Amino acid sequence: MGPAARPDSRRLFFALWPSTALAGELHRLAAEARPACGGRLMARDTLHLTLAFLGQVEETRLLELHDIAAAIRVPAFTLTLDRLGYWRHNRILWAGCATLPPELEALAAALHQALRHAGFAMEERPFAAHVTLLRNARCEVVPGLALSQSWSVAGFGLVESRPSPAGADYRMLASWPLVPG
Repeated sequence: MGPAARPDSRRLFFALWPSTALAGELHRLAAEARPACGGRLMARDTLHLTLAFLGQVEETRLLELHDIAAAIRVPAFTLTLDRLGYWRHNRILWAGCATLPPELEALAAALHQALRHAGFAMEERPFAAHVTLLRNARCEVVPGLALSQSWSVAGFGLVESRPSPAGADYRMLASWPLVPG
């Protein structure tokens, strides 16, 4: 558990948000995997790839986050989701990529570096590019489902996470384009 939410703060993260079509395909794949793994299916409109998790951030720092994001200069890229994985320790079935595009690594690294420099507390673990498909899953083996989805990434966003009884509700607060390729 993290620090308790304060009325003058928001739970925030930077993320890549897939197109409606890609989110639909990933949601369909998650529904196919669910009989083998159980767990809670993530809502189609909440599927995303987290670049940097910030946790509770005071409202007074929102403008600073906008400035940090606006300064990021990374080329647009294509991400190929072609791998399913399962993290037993936190019971998550996820979609990811066998080969991480260097632009994605550069984007995540630039965000983390700028956020640390600005005094934001960032996790020390390595960046693990993934889209969570099922939570509270219990997979004996990763389902052998075919996955090969291309994702044209042209920008990233700052997202607010609000708790709800059905899981988190996400709201895009702002977005920034990547440098056209």
